[in-house]
Amino acid sequence: MLRTGLNPHGLSYHLGIEGAGTPRANPPAKGLEGLLSIAAELGARALEVNDTWLEKLNPAALDALRLRLEGLHLLPVISASIDHGNIETCIRLAVALNAKIIRLALTPVTAGDRAAWGNRWYELVSTARSHLLDWALRAAEHGLTIGIENHQDFTSHELIAFCHEAGPNVGIVLDTGNCFAVGEAPLDFAHAVAPLVRHVHLKDYRIQFTDEGFRLARCAIGDGAVPLKEIIELLAAQHPHLTAIIEPGGLETRHVRLFTPGWWRGYAPREAESLAACLLAAQRNKLPPDADYRTPWERGADGEVAEYELATIRRSAENLKSLGLI
Repeated sequence: MLRTGLNPHGLSYHLGIEGAGTPRANPPAKGLEGLLSIAAELGARALEVNDTWLEKLNPAALDALRLRLEGLHLLPVISASIDHGNIETCIRLAVALNAKIIRLALTPVTAGDRAAWGNRWYELVSTARSHLLDWALRAAEHGLTIGIENHQDFTSHELIAFCHEAGPNVGIVLDTGNCFAVGEAPLDFAHAVAPLVRHVHLKDYRIQFTDEGFRLARCAIGDGAVPLKEIIELLAAQHPHLTAIIEPGGLETRHVRLFTPGWWRGYAPREAESLAACLLAAQRNKLPPDADYRTPWERGADGEVAEYELATIRRSAENLKSLGLI
């Protein structure tokens, strides 16, 4: 059911995204060639690529890349964010590579922390809504689907409302781990959005509880709290075919401070049962309170980061194979 592959974000230091333009940049960054190499190694069947990488390629280079992806049996997905992306550029790239989906992040908010943005949160929502309507209309003219991701910013019901407002060519990119950041259990989130899912990010976290809430600690897919097999079975009941991407968490751990009253500013009231389900789901494979949750990047061990990323991706692929998901 899943056509599984990669995107750059699980290998952001190895490929040259993390630390770019700073003294911590990776000197031997592998870029797009490095991503293609790992995809070939793992037998990937989908490839999600950032618009910022692709927009630098001229038409001849894009055509060559399309032929190369076809030869590798890699189905492309264009990745962009609504605050930095350009719909005309994304359409041009999608048409050039014969991609059918544009994955879209709606805001830069992470860890569900709307309160940190103050009143700007409401401006972000308003901007995302108006821009999404424009993106959807333009994408529809080319037969393209816009997939909006739960990027640690919106709840399941909010994303559903965005989709219904924007039109039939707008669906959801389900990140299987990011639901924790807005206080929702993975299975509850997946069940709510399942009919609208158009693309999947396979992500997992080990949860470490704190006095303020919990941390989302990066781990290999299949080693954490997310019930991946159950989620995929749920999606399979409604979708015979979906593209999916192996995407471990970021190199910087997210702290979801939902035990603090201020964190909830900007959220609608919710039923206690919903939050209870999230906290129960977070108990699975959790990290002890005194465990070192930091990635090599957070510890300043830059020389270890690339191998750490590669090891996480390879273990994720093995875990998913053992679960029968790829």
